[in-house]
Amino acid sequence: MGPLSPRLLMQRGRPKSDRLGKIRSLDLSGLKLLSEHLDPKLLSRLTQLQELDLSNNQLETLPANLGLSHLRILRCANNQLGDVTALCQFPQLEELSLEGNPFLTVSDNLKVSFLLPKLRKVNGKDASFTSCQVESLNRELTSRVTAHWEKFMASMSPEEAEKAQADFVRSAVRDVHYGPESLSEFTQWRVWMISEELVASGGTQRPEADVPEKSLKATTAQEPRARPVALKRPDDVPLNLSPNKRVCTSPLTQVEGCPMGFGGSQPALKLEPLHFLQCHSKNNSPEDLETQLWACAFEPAWEEGCAGASSQTVATCGGEAVCVIDCQTGIVLHKYKAPGEEFFSVAWTALTVVTHTGHKKRWSVLAAAGLRGQVRLLHVRAGFCCGVVRAHKKAIATLCFSPTHETHLFTASYDKRIILWDIGVPNQDYRFQASQLLTLDTTSTPLRLCPVASCPDAYLLAGCEGGCCCWDVRLDQPQKRRVCEVEFVFSEGSEASGQRVDGLAFVNEDVVASKGSNLGTICLWSWSQTWLGRGTQSTVAVVVLAQLQWSPTDLAYFSLSTCPDKGIVLCGDEEGSVWVYDVRHILTQQPPLPATPQAPTQILKWPQPQALSHTVTKTMVNTVVANPTFTYLTALTDSNIVAIWKRH
Repeated sequence: MGPLSPRLLMQRGRPKSDRLGKIRSLDLSGLKLLSEHLDPKLLSRLTQLQELDLSNNQLETLPANLGLSHLRILRCANNQLGDVTALCQFPQLEELSLEGNPFLTVSDNLKVSFLLPKLRKVNGKDASFTSCQVESLNRELTSRVTAHWEKFMASMSPEEAEKAQADFVRSAVRDVHYGPESLSEFTQWRVWMISEELVASGGTQRPEADVPEKSLKATTAQEPRARPVALKRPDDVPLNLSPNKRVCTSPLTQVEGCPMGFGGSQPALKLEPLHFLQCHSKNNSPEDLETQLWACAFEPAWEEGCAGASSQTVATCGGEAVCVIDCQTGIVLHKYKAPGEEFFSVAWTALTVVTHTGHKKRWSVLAAAGLRGQVRLLHVRAGFCCGVVRAHKKAIATLCFSPTHETHLFTASYDKRIILWDIGVPNQDYRFQASQLLTLDTTSTPLRLCPVASCPDAYLLAGCEGGCCCWDVRLDQPQKRRVCEVEFVFSEGSEASGQRVDGLAFVNEDVVASKGSNLGTICLWSWSQTWLGRGTQSTVAVVVLAQLQWSPTDLAYFSLSTCPDKGIVLCGDEEGSVWVYDVRHILTQQPPLPATPQAPTQILKWPQPQALSHTVTKTMVNTVVANPTFTYLTALTDSNIVAIWKRH
């Protein structure tokens, strides 16, 4: 396609006219237009243009002086745009479409909301929620930059201060941080703007903390969803929330300390509840207390080669939605919906992809699956689904990426099969093409998956309805379909076989934490010692190192988790409490260990009603996960509440 011409504009414009100044709607989609084809001198003659479609072209940028001051609707889907700041030239814009621009990120979505105060819809969805996020971020950034200004200038004499004002902007951009890594581009952009305003006014005029307000509207109504395959509780226990209260913060949680074993004690961990959200509610209704939340997982750290580093971004799933949340701010960075789906599990991986221009990019990809037996691969930073794997004919109970192969994904289904997939890397159209590597047969439904920490490419553990099983998953073996190689039991005698294991995780490279085999306890056992004693047996009793005291409930499906670098084990219970175990002393203790179950380091109690500004009667914490550094802890309840704590 060559440069645009007046004739082409009149052919594609509406209403039909021989004068460009009378055209109100213009369709320039699918013309293979490049950025240099958009001639500002020509397009500025469209003085009455209100709707412009530039979709399905090859635009990398928008010229900054198109002169379309009356434009209300702009469609730029399926281009190669990498920046949105040029959109500020359209102050009257109300609707905008940017789908299919793979280089745009969540930060660009926030920039759009900040630059276009009259925007009502983005990509066909209501824009008010993003506007509220921007308002919250902007207020906090303004406060932090202002505090940085006062500290920066207080240390200087009047003569030095005047000369140093130019250095303040660089100092603020370097030192003022807020929010997750995925929003750093937006926050640095705003810090620079706020700092420039402060310098221009000499600090006498504070920048405005708020962006223009927009009314918060409910999202489009969704159809009722199917019930989960397996319920985590026998009946509903109500949690009554004030109808106008969806998100709140609260003071320090009430903590109940428990004495430690071995004749000593450890100082109580300080965890402050930061946010309580109902981000999975049907139709965004605060009265929805029935949507069950099933799983959550923290995003891997962006910094390559940083051992122990972790993101503060967590993904949660429940109902037909997957939410990606910044734990520090409580902002829902992205929400993905699949009407009619019931998401049961999420898992992260980080891929290195090469774009069509030859640039390498690091992608965080989130896999989500559930009732339909399909795995959806979500490109979180860009905010779209870039692949669907039709993995099983029945529901998928849980997912797990290999810790050593970033493209290898295990899926475990109610069809009593575990499949290892290679999802590959996306092609130039940003689509995945998955291939099946192995099929592992089980005798009961697999509930938890756990690659063996010391040899993740060789063996996979699974907690199942019928016990704990292990498979050989080495790809250099000829069989592509395999049965369970060994079943682990947790006490002597065959009667111990066949008991549900609904919690499973490695505490370090050797010690496994598992739950479900005995009521009221969590078992710590040695993988290496158990495996050495196996011989040729197909059923092996585990070598128990210690028992941890837990709730005596007979309810099932409470998922335990661990922070291996910190020696922490976590598990919720039916009373809304989070049991925290610091087991470092057990890991280093020489046998024999005491036979009595060890008490938790402490139990985090659900905040009291007055602390929450809610009327809380009872709720069940069925999933609790902390990031590897144990800075943030996320708990999910069966009453549609995502709770986030921070450790101090």
